[in-house]
Amino acid sequence: MKFMKLGSKPDAFQTDGDNIRYVATELASDVVVNVGDAKFYLHKFPLLSKSARLQKLVTDTNEENNDEVHIHDIPGGPVAFEMCAKFCYGMVVTLNAYNVLAARCAAEYLEMYETVEKGNLVYKIEVFLNSSIFRSWKDSIIVLQTTKSLLPWSEELKVVSHCLDSIATKATMDTSMVEWSYTYNRKKLPSENGNDPHWNGVRKQQMVPKDWWVEDLCELQLDLYKRVLSSIITKGNVSGPVIGEALSAYASRRLPGFNKGVIQGGDITKNRLLLETIVHLLPAEMGSVSCSFLLKLLRVAILSECEVLERTELMRRIGQCLEDATVGETTMFDVNTVQRVVEEFVAHEQHVLNESLLEEELQEIRSPKMVSDLSKKIKVAKVVDGYLAEISSDPNLPLSDLVDLAELEHSGISKSERKRICRLMDCRKLSVEACMHAVQNERLPLRVVVQVLFFEQLRAASSGGNNTPDLHGSIRAMLPGGSHESSRSTTEEEWEAVGTAEDTQALKGELATLKLTNGGPQGSDQNSNDSRKGNTEKVAAGKTKGFHMSKKLFSKIWSSKERDGEITSSDTSGSPASTVVEETKSTPSRSRRQSIS
Repeated sequence: MKFMKLGSKPDAFQTDGDNIRYVATELASDVVVNVGDAKFYLHKFPLLSKSARLQKLVTDTNEENNDEVHIHDIPGGPVAFEMCAKFCYGMVVTLNAYNVLAARCAAEYLEMYETVEKGNLVYKIEVFLNSSIFRSWKDSIIVLQTTKSLLPWSEELKVVSHCLDSIATKATMDTSMVEWSYTYNRKKLPSENGNDPHWNGVRKQQMVPKDWWVEDLCELQLDLYKRVLSSIITKGNVSGPVIGEALSAYASRRLPGFNKGVIQGGDITKNRLLLETIVHLLPAEMGSVSCSFLLKLLRVAILSECEVLERTELMRRIGQCLEDATVGETTMFDVNTVQRVVEEFVAHEQHVLNESLLEEELQEIRSPKMVSDLSKKIKVAKVVDGYLAEISSDPNLPLSDLVDLAELEHSGISKSERKRICRLMDCRKLSVEACMHAVQNERLPLRVVVQVLFFEQLRAASSGGNNTPDLHGSIRAMLPGGSHESSRSTTEEEWEAVGTAEDTQALKGELATLKLTNGGPQGSDQNSNDSRKGNTEKVAAGKTKGFHMSKKLFSKIWSSKERDGEITSSDTSGSPASTVVEETKSTPSRSRRQSIS
């Protein structure tokens, strides 16, 4: 740390109590200067010879026959005034980075200029600042920290701007020219420890890392840090990743628990302001900050209830690098947040593709760029699948949210892939609510919808005590209590049947019938036995009618497929769908009789 000594006489200032200071000399004091709560018993001659302001104040008090001077608004208070008074007496005063600004502001207040006396205090301090303080890395930071308590004087005297320029200039300087001390707590490289297997025994001078200044600036308060970093960015000689590293280090230092994605105490308003400032300072170029850092920022932003603008910006940035995220990092968020991030990823990928098309730079599918884009999507898909697997056990998670997020990530799923997924589902074991959802789900293959509706009508007929008329033994085996020996998956040909618009409309009508038959009036204790009996008969009749309608639809769709020649004898699977197919193929006239009954 740089310092400067002024004066040569020994310090004769003494204290009497807490608030009284005087000079130990044979001459009696002839003026009392009140600075805040402190009283200084001094002599006019040394003070007036160097301070134009004290000259005016003493003249005014003499006219009022008063020997006390009041200067309560001097910057730096009694401590700064005492340094100026000692300089007037020629006593030793030691200035350093911690007190030089207070002395400079007090000297300005007391008007200790060259016009009053050559070599006055203002001039000497300016020389010290320009020749030593502003040339020192750490001294410039210390002085900048002291400027807050001395506003607006520090701004008006250009000390703040000089500190900002000094710090920014040094931070953006070529690292080969950095020779001053700085704080840097990173692991040393193997070559620095002498553990490099390729080291030839000759120790070379290590290059200064580009982010050497990051940790020292973490000592600054938020407003000063923002101004310093803005000045560094304006200089334009520092890369985005270094700025990103600076922001990451500052967040880790100023937000306890940040690296764990939590907030451990602190003022929520200050945390919110800090997050907003960091988001504002984030470099524009991609890859400047890690996805992990952005996810932590988003987590703290949500906990601090930051504005929607900041959260949206963070989600946009995360979407641009989502392939670098891990499952553990995403589980800190709810489904809606992850879904929005995935949407940003999809939008970004589409934007990149559109730009390539506009610039006519679209390459072949086997080109490195396209392979890289494909691998990026695969990574994101794995992250989202892992996230869904982690949260799927949450009993409070709405099923629709889970499905929406899965389909958003796998929006390009093919027809064959949908079929493979649906083969894993046993339509006989679905609850009534699941059946309702399946019939209304337009994204399911029509074959699955028909199976669901058919089995639900079988279940309804069985629970109503009705016997399904003219059913083959293989169809009876599909009832909840029937045989399940034949459980092979549906053949590929069976899945190719596509219903017409009339079929789809009929299925919707079947759903309405299913709701009525399952949710119709069942009677109450207050109703008569005749009324309950009548209701039961109506419900049973509705169930039987619904069963025949479902069977009619099922046969209609399958017969249309049979006419097109799509069904072969290569697979006579005994799955629920296959069993119905066999019955339809073997006894077509019988199916028609059941359909028109």
